[in-house]
Amino acid sequence: MADITINMRSTEEVIAVFGEFDKLINLIQKAFSVTVLSRGTEVKIAGDDDISITKARKALETLCGMFERGEVISEQTVRYAISMVNDGAEGEIAAISGDCVCVSFTGKPIKPKTVGQKKYCDMIRKNTITFGVGPAGTGKTYLAVALAVTAFKQHQVQRIILTRPAVEAGEKLGFLPGDLQNKVDPYLRPLYDALFEMFGQEAFARNQEKGAIEVAPLAYMRGRTLDDSFIILDEAQNTTREQMKMFLTRLGFNSKMVITGDITQIDLPETKKSGLIEALKVLRNVEDIAQNRFTEKDVVRHKLVQDIVKAYDEYQGSAKTAKGTWKN
Repeated sequence: MADITINMRSTEEVIAVFGEFDKLINLIQKAFSVTVLSRGTEVKIAGDDDISITKARKALETLCGMFERGEVISEQTVRYAISMVNDGAEGEIAAISGDCVCVSFTGKPIKPKTVGQKKYCDMIRKNTITFGVGPAGTGKTYLAVALAVTAFKQHQVQRIILTRPAVEAGEKLGFLPGDLQNKVDPYLRPLYDALFEMFGQEAFARNQEKGAIEVAPLAYMRGRTLDDSFIILDEAQNTTREQMKMFLTRLGFNSKMVITGDITQIDLPETKKSGLIEALKVLRNVEDIAQNRFTEKDVVRHKLVQDIVKAYDEYQGSAKTAKGTWKN
């Protein structure tokens, strides 16, 4: 049994890193098969081998650094630190701190929580068109909306336009009552939710009435030229080839586009090919167009979401090997 001792800066730091009833430090103990004990600000890490102890120390030091930079230490934060230590990339976490994308209507700072999210935000700021592709819960749409709101409030653009294809997720909803807007609103609800959080309902309604915010199905984009706008296409995996080309060619002067999607959740009929998959191939070498690929490590929802994404990736990978290539 080997051990090392490290000293933290304050009891507040120890409390933050260990968590209520040692909930957070137990994650580190389980991940690296070590025992972590504290006496005041002195923390002892003991284990059967030096590698596990070293990894546990790096995880603790990473979390301490985040605490010192004002980050909130949560279960998701600890799990992410553990995964980055296992990859030998814990040093990259420092780059995340200090990047406040937007402040929500309630005063909550919206920040990237993973290295992948940070790279995504930087790509959007730098490039005219950015593709964000990855599994559910990686913040693809949420961060894009936050950046759009920031650009709008700083008068970099005059309009925010959010759109998505009106494709049902494997089920037929049948007849929906109301006018055309009422019929398409259920498809656009996730976009409304994000905008409500950033603006508040009153400011959102006011800007929507003025035409400064537009939330509409993709079919509404045909024939338009979108100048001075921040345009987000959500659920782009459900666009056809023709729809994707139509959308991309709407780009006007002084505008940005963000296209988000998850190519593992395509709801198109089998006879239709995804426009997102084709666009990623066609545009991969075009200047001023960036592509960010998220992984399960970038999932910031419940831990089980990350586990589910990983399990499906492994299953589909083995199925692909057995059957050759996937359709689409």
